[in-house]
Amino acid sequence: MGSTPTSTPLATPTAIPPTSVPPTATPGTPDTRPSAGCGQTRTLQNGTHTIQSGGVNRSYILNVPSNYDNRHPYRLVVGYHWLNGTATDVATGQTVQRDVWAYYGLLRLSNNSTIFIAPQGIDNGWANTNNRDLNFTDAFLAQVKGNLCVDESRVFATGFSYGGAMSYSVACARPTVFRAVAVISGGVLSGCSGGTSPVAYLGIHGTHDSVLNISGGRAMRDRFVQNNGYALQSPREPALNSRTHICTTYTGGQARYPVQWCAFDGDHIPAPVDGSTGQGGNTWAPGVTWAFFTQF
Repeated sequence: MGSTPTSTPLATPTAIPPTSVPPTATPGTPDTRPSAGCGQTRTLQNGTHTIQSGGVNRSYILNVPSNYDNRHPYRLVVGYHWLNGTATDVATGQTVQRDVWAYYGLLRLSNNSTIFIAPQGIDNGWANTNNRDLNFTDAFLAQVKGNLCVDESRVFATGFSYGGAMSYSVACARPTVFRAVAVISGGVLSGCSGGTSPVAYLGIHGTHDSVLNISGGRAMRDRFVQNNGYALQSPREPALNSRTHICTTYTGGQARYPVQWCAFDGDHIPAPVDGSTGQGGNTWAPGVTWAFFTQF
């Protein structure tokens, strides 16, 4: 249920230079909601932090922009790891291409505009038994928002496989906390408490996923298609062996809560590359995710 396949040949990794990005939210942006940590002296530094949640020590890795300004509300992205993955895997990108794929490839695109968190799941997964992982999410977000200057209107989650399942779970259960999620090859493995409110939703899934079938990904997408006021449809998907991807943006619903669906001709991988059956640092997925998140 989500280990990055080690048997799948990786596409030849190529370093990708940072791209220009939209300016991050500033205190003057009308819908910016500065957190309690704005203006406070910072005590949380980059690295691993331990916090009590449900009587258990839980941990997360924090990455704050090098030019951090405690008067500036920052976008925040949570990256949940896959089954048998780790927070370190997410924070470093080491399972695909170190640094280039850090935080699902979003860190290199962020240009010091974003705070990133990579939480660690119990038993390297996100079973969310008795909501323990939702409660953990609440706890680390409260700690970070209370210590650092976060724009609470721009909090996002993403993850692959089990991490996608957890991203879906927070979209269902915490719709007023997370502005948007990007679910990569996910399934309903971490629950969906609530699941009736709108949240901006990006789904990315392989058409012949042998671990979490794309039919499940389509059903997860359709929940938020309906929640967000769009008509159900069957977006075009790439042909078998085309080694391409097709992204569809829904229209006719609540513009504040967009839905986008990207299907790729491939299996259960987090970093698909057009023209290849494998994955690599030159994947198109981070660019799509970053564009989706930064439209807000």
